[in-house]
Amino acid sequence: MKKWYAALAVGVVATGVLAGCGTSTTSNVGSATKLNSGTASTKQIRIGFAVSTLNNPFFVAMSNGVQQEAKKLGVQVTVLNGNNDPATQLNQVEDLIQQHVSAIILNPADSQSLSTAVAQANRAHIPVVTLDRSVTKGDVSCFIASNSVEAGKMAADELIKAVGGKGQVVELQGVIGTSAEADREKGFDQEIEKSHGITVVARQTANFDRSQALNVMQNILQAHPNIQGVFAQNDEMALGALKAIQASGKRNIKVVGIDGEKEAVSDVHQGVMYADVAQQPTQEGVLGVEYAVKLAKGEKVPKQVNSPLHLVEKNTAFKGF
Repeated sequence: MKKWYAALAVGVVATGVLAGCGTSTTSNVGSATKLNSGTASTKQIRIGFAVSTLNNPFFVAMSNGVQQEAKKLGVQVTVLNGNNDPATQLNQVEDLIQQHVSAIILNPADSQSLSTAVAQANRAHIPVVTLDRSVTKGDVSCFIASNSVEAGKMAADELIKAVGGKGQVVELQGVIGTSAEADREKGFDQEIEKSHGITVVARQTANFDRSQALNVMQNILQAHPNIQGVFAQNDEMALGALKAIQASGKRNIKVVGIDGEKEAVSDVHQGVMYADVAQQPTQEGVLGVEYAVKLAKGEKVPKQVNSPLHLVEKNTAFKGF
């Protein structure tokens, strides 16, 4: 009888252990199913955020917004820095897919190359939210960004006003192949062409980078010593161009940027830069998490969400990010 009770006890313990293991496995597998069916709790949601670079205050602010909102909502988030390398970022997104994250927030380093990553996520039934930039192919569940075409137009209008509608101007381009670069250039070109007294004497990429913009602008100033204005597709390049202009000893070259960095906004307030078109990267990060969580729960979200733009001139109260 004692042997029978002992055997029974061992059987019960074994069954309990097996049941425990089975519960853990089922929970991991079942969580993905629940997320797709819209019945998951917030604690089960794991989000991957693949950001193009963290060597830029704009994307640092965006990442801060992502992490703040994730903490607020009680979801897990993994932030991966692509260091502006599409191949690195593609590998990072592939890793997130292998980890079966609930949703991916993507700020692509290159709009075409990262289309492959979005297609892979589509096949894995993982929703993708893109921030600031999007991709050329693949099914993006939600794209959150400022209207870059409109930003380019606003910058052109400010530059036209700054130079009095005539003279030579320069355009510093961002990373070629990103949607933000293409759209800002499109808006700027469409608007600047309306002012027949203005000639764009140089268009050159500085890859949204301050130090590259400094070098590029130094070369442009030597080739075109009579320019009156500069449009930089982001503030990092605007600040680099400004440093080159100051080092050259030239005055009255008007600089207009896009982003809304505190340093650039401060320069506008001081009259060092002419104007800036400010975005809201922190809010874009917050919205990215908000919509990624909704998608993970199986809820519907808008295909595109526009983040508002703010024109920063000398007397505006906007402080930047």
